[in-house]
Amino acid sequence: MKILLDPQIFDMQTYGGISRYYTEIFSRLKKNKELSIKLPIDTSNNVYIINSGLLKEKELAAYFIKILNALRISTRSLNRKLVKKKIRKAFTEKYDLVIPTYYDPYFLEVLDGTPFVLTVYDMVHELMPQYFTDDPWNVTENKKRLLEKATKIIAVSKNTKKDIIKVYPHIDQSKIEVIYHGNSIEVNENINVDLPKNYILFVGSRGLYKNFYFLVESIRDLLIRDKTLKLICAGGGEFKDEEMEFLKRAGIHEQVEQKYFDEGQLGLFYKNARCFVFPSLYEGFGIPVLESMSCGCPIVLSNRSSFPEVAGEAGIYFDVSSKEDLMNKIELVLNDEKLKNEYILKGIEQAKKFNWEIAASQCLELYKRAINEAYRVQSKI
Repeated sequence: MKILLDPQIFDMQTYGGISRYYTEIFSRLKKNKELSIKLPIDTSNNVYIINSGLLKEKELAAYFIKILNALRISTRSLNRKLVKKKIRKAFTEKYDLVIPTYYDPYFLEVLDGTPFVLTVYDMVHELMPQYFTDDPWNVTENKKRLLEKATKIIAVSKNTKKDIIKVYPHIDQSKIEVIYHGNSIEVNENINVDLPKNYILFVGSRGLYKNFYFLVESIRDLLIRDKTLKLICAGGGEFKDEEMEFLKRAGIHEQVEQKYFDEGQLGLFYKNARCFVFPSLYEGFGIPVLESMSCGCPIVLSNRSSFPEVAGEAGIYFDVSSKEDLMNKIELVLNDEKLKNEYILKGIEQAKKFNWEIAASQCLELYKRAINEAYRVQSKI
């Protein structure tokens, strides 16, 4: 079976859940000797694909890219031009299946009857358009087009499948299958990480529907009452000027810190936190939920979208319309050690239900069905 893995997401993301998803799946599938996987790029800035074994860097191209990166010269436009050229060349070969990694439909022009399987990570653009008035990737229109033409569709949660059907009821439901993410985070106690002893953890981007300001306003009184308590924001980039002004006006700017982390360090951020809070209004799946549970960190999260599906009874849920409820749930974890330990144990067990090996196996079976279905359709023509 020859599979063409479209590389668009590896140009868009240096870090990110989507590029990580494809790296986890295809680094496992490449071990299958019956598969030939073509990724038509030689180099990438994406940290996951670089370390996956999927990328065969040409030394000269890689060296040139690294020099430009060291000089802080953006290589994205250069990479994009190289990628487009290589993809056109790749499509001169015949493939059994194409896997687009994001929603740019450029490849439709050269498919020539080859089936493709689309993974949908969420429907946030469609359900919360107020947060995406500036959409340079034209996600909503492109996604709709691909959903209509895809041979099969993978939804990353039952909630995401439900949302696809809600937004686009004309899509054939029988071609949508749910395949959950897995979890590969590890806690390495041998790594040194500069972390305070007493902190609440927030992970990832803080903008839009991630509800960061809501979290800060909810825990402001907790931080003021306990000057040793901190809010650590892992990743997500440095605080913007407006974020710093907001924290200063709240009088807690010295207790809220943004910290970067290497891939191997994140487990310790979770492990050492008093609790992890995920106040997001919407997620298609929410990998940080799995990460937190598997690292033994109790999780306080909103009662919306896919969260109850992923966290199950291991989640401590709050009402997203109530800052007081969020504060009370966090206080509950901070002040009740017995309850905290109960949720830690529940989380560790819940996280075991999600496995990348299982996900990769399920993807492969779906890929085979997509190929067989396309073959049956073409044989009738």
